[in-house]
Amino acid sequence: MVDTEEEFDWGAPLSRDARTVSAIRALPEGHRRFAERGVPLTYLIDHPIATNPVSIDVLREVLADGRSAIGTQLHPWVSPPFDEELTPANSFAGNLPASLEAAKLDILTDAITQGFGAAPRVYRAGRYGIGPATAALLASRGYRIDSSMRAAYDYSAEHGPDFRAIGNHAFHLGEVMELPLTTVFIGAARRGAASLYDALGRIPKGRGLFARAGLLSRVALTPEDMPLADALEAIAVAVGQGVQVLNFSFHSPSLAPGHTPYVRDTKDLAAFHHWWDKVLANLDRRGVRAASLDELISAGIRA
Repeated sequence: MVDTEEEFDWGAPLSRDARTVSAIRALPEGHRRFAERGVPLTYLIDHPIATNPVSIDVLREVLADGRSAIGTQLHPWVSPPFDEELTPANSFAGNLPASLEAAKLDILTDAITQGFGAAPRVYRAGRYGIGPATAALLASRGYRIDSSMRAAYDYSAEHGPDFRAIGNHAFHLGEVMELPLTTVFIGAARRGAASLYDALGRIPKGRGLFARAGLLSRVALTPEDMPLADALEAIAVAVGQGVQVLNFSFHSPSLAPGHTPYVRDTKDLAAFHHWWDKVLANLDRRGVRAASLDELISAGIRA
């Protein structure tokens, strides 16, 4: 799943004016690399992408592979109506009043439907900002899958959700299937991973020391800030644990240097593509096959 979004300064406060989508022009070449290996992508698009004619044309082009799909990603700070104060807490859509979350979801869903001729069926809240009303809002609008939870992560210090108790297996969230972003603990001390990782977070440099010693690392399945060797070990652990769906993710602006902290220059971009080459080859050797959104929905993504 690709968080397909506008470019913005990751180190600056969020702004309603950050709606530039120039990085979308790099998407066809990035898409080609996956399509040549038979890997469909699901593009979770937000309001600046869904309402820009250039973005729509580019996405229509890559969807011609017949297996890739469009979904929804709600960035509330750039999604109308703008009835809320622009604060860190309100950057998590699930913190908004249910009526405002619904209004933003409706406008974005309608824009995607008009732009692509079909209603989106998968959703991700920007910043993983799922809230108590989100699942019911999605179900009533025909969404089948939510992927707003990031297993083993905690955003409560930023006024966001706490996913430390969420594992990697899909599960039902009311009438919607939740497919968390896959996160795996690796290292010699991973048996007590969650509680130990929390404890290390209260010790200055504790997590870094354990990671460098090969004792414990938290690894999300993304090329963004996740070393290749750790990702390959995480895949082995996840497969060994019987995780049926490995949910990978990255941000679309990472396909063009200079738009995210993960791909700052051409060297970083080469490393980004190398990460995918090695990961996809590893999955192929393990017999782990790529699944399209349609295939996931048809299979029911059983927990």
